Amino acid sequence: MTYPRSLLRAAVLAGMTVVVLVQFAAQLVLMVPGVLLGMVFLLPPPIHAGRVLVSRWRRMFANWTGRTVPVPYEPPPPPPEPDEEGLYRHESTLYKSPRFPAFFHRLDWLMKDPATKRDLSWAFWFPVLGLLPLALAAGPLLLALWTWVWGPPWGLPGEPSSGAWWATAWTALWERPAWLAALSVPGLVALPWTVGAVARWSAWLLAPGVRRPPSAKRVEQTLLAWVRCAMLVACAAAEVVLLAVSLACFGLGFGLGLVFLIPVANSHFRWLANMRRQFAEWGGVRIPRPYTPQLRPELRPDGLYRVKNNLYKTETMATFNANWQWTWNDIASWRDLVWLAADPVVTVALVGAPVAAVVYGGWGLVFPWVWTELFDADWSAWYGAVAGHRTLGLLVGLALVAAGLAVPRPLLVAHAWWTALLLRPTKAAAAEAALRERVERLTQTRTDALDAQAAEVRRIERDLHDGAQARLIAVGLTLGAIERLMDTDPAAARKLVAQARETSATALTELRDLVRGIHPPVLSERGLGDAVRALALDTAAEVNVAGELPGRPPAPVESAAYFAVSELLANATRHGGAERIGIDLRHRDGVLRITVTDDGDGGANPSRGTGLRGIERRLGTFDGTLTIHSPPGGPTVATLELPCALSSPKTSTS
Repeated sequence: MTYPRSLLRAAVLAGMTVVVLVQFAAQLVLMVPGVLLGMVFLLPPPIHAGRVLVSRWRRMFANWTGRTVPVPYEPPPPPPEPDEEGLYRHESTLYKSPRFPAFFHRLDWLMKDPATKRDLSWAFWFPVLGLLPLALAAGPLLLALWTWVWGPPWGLPGEPSSGAWWATAWTALWERPAWLAALSVPGLVALPWTVGAVARWSAWLLAPGVRRPPSAKRVEQTLLAWVRCAMLVACAAAEVVLLAVSLACFGLGFGLGLVFLIPVANSHFRWLANMRRQFAEWGGVRIPRPYTPQLRPELRPDGLYRVKNNLYKTETMATFNANWQWTWNDIASWRDLVWLAADPVVTVALVGAPVAAVVYGGWGLVFPWVWTELFDADWSAWYGAVAGHRTLGLLVGLALVAAGLAVPRPLLVAHAWWTALLLRPTKAAAAEAALRERVERLTQTRTDALDAQAAEVRRIERDLHDGAQARLIAVGLTLGAIERLMDTDPAAARKLVAQARETSATALTELRDLVRGIHPPVLSERGLGDAVRALALDTAAEVNVAGELPGRPPAPVESAAYFAVSELLANATRHGGAERIGIDLRHRDGVLRITVTDDGDGGANPSRGTGLRGIERRLGTFDGTLTIHSPPGGPTVATLELPCALSSPKTSTS
């Protein structure tokens, strides 16, 4: 790269910093209300506008570096499709119109795309790095010219008040502008390298599938662990305030008879306890919520409200007593209260030390040393100094920061176990919650099975009415015409006989196809493995089926697995454009596991369509699960798991 071109590109980068800074600020101004105030309609426009500008920079950096920088954005979601009832679904909400689901699908596509985060990260850092090449090359020269004409900028520096060697050198630079201008020489020599480094960094960050080096990941994990420890300390401070509120509510409730405050004293801090249960996952511990379902008053036919064995005339009093009994009798409330009293002490003892070490080491020692030495400010002998020496204080401060950043990760694990000690459910509560969850899941799967069965019956009726039934009626009408023409026009009757034979054959074919759609004969005769291989032969893509089953699953499970694989093959070829598909069948530890892998475009998401949701509902009837890993660009890996036992491997040929 020639020096004139390098200087021109450095100027272009410096000009871009202003544009990118304005772009990033405008995006923040529009996105902050959208995120914090729930005004989600403000989110898509700035992201779209940012993508347009970033795409221009991406092409420019591709030309500068001589490499291809592909567009990293995921493909846009397809239009939402209605379900059997004509409704449009987004997550757990149904809509009559596709307008809102389409908007939310597009919003998820924009906000959850990793490329959006990379674009924002590049826009955040580029105003600093983009100005660096020109600043290194021309900055000292411009400062020297300024000093020659108007004197040192900002009135600096005066006479050095410190005898340090670097303070003397700093003052000498401003007294001799030629020395200052000489600092531009290294920047000019390194200009092609710095411009190329900024361009390569931008092309790397704006390309798809950026992988950070392991060292950067370790640094990020270390800093993140310390930030989490600081958050736990902040939560401990909030717990002290909430404990004081609980004690005040108990005192007013029992002392002055303000009994309506007693349920508040037992439950107002549950939000913080639930948040801390989520924080326990930082240490690899999952803590489910232990609370019993909220007690609701029941309206009786006589107009009274019942709460357990008590009757109330008004709904207000019934609701209050239900809330009282719900919080007072729930052992989880009292465990939360014990945790609220003990956790501030334990948290500060466990994770407070690294937080204090980094804060005091960074602020109390390092920063005052830099402040006093660089800016010749006053300093105190005890603040930022050790034994009266600031240099020794700097070393101690750096050691404190290093020690504070080295220990948070194991301390988070220990703190998570402490949190689980009091905030996890008891064995009885866990068993009750598991039973409750099981009943809810069985209720949901039963409803899904009934809905699927009703939809299947409607489909069969529709196919019979529109297909085979219509053709059989046509055959009957044709036979009537043949009967009338038999004596008067035998030639026409023979033509009608051929037409009736063709129509009956078509009706028979449609009936066979309908039967295969209900339960394929190959599945009944040969089992799941051969039925899947038959599906592979009928698929346009190249399909490889591996694995064997030592027996046969129950017929309903076998049918559900067959149709799930059929739907996945259709999706891979129709929507993903796959050319090669692999199917692996295994049965291990009482679970039938089928893995379908294709080399398609990826981006499969059950929340965007009804096909994958239908598979989930079909498998859910048998406690089965569907797991999909489908990054943009592929490959897509779909795993079906169905708990079942296998019967004898013998098959029937009848």
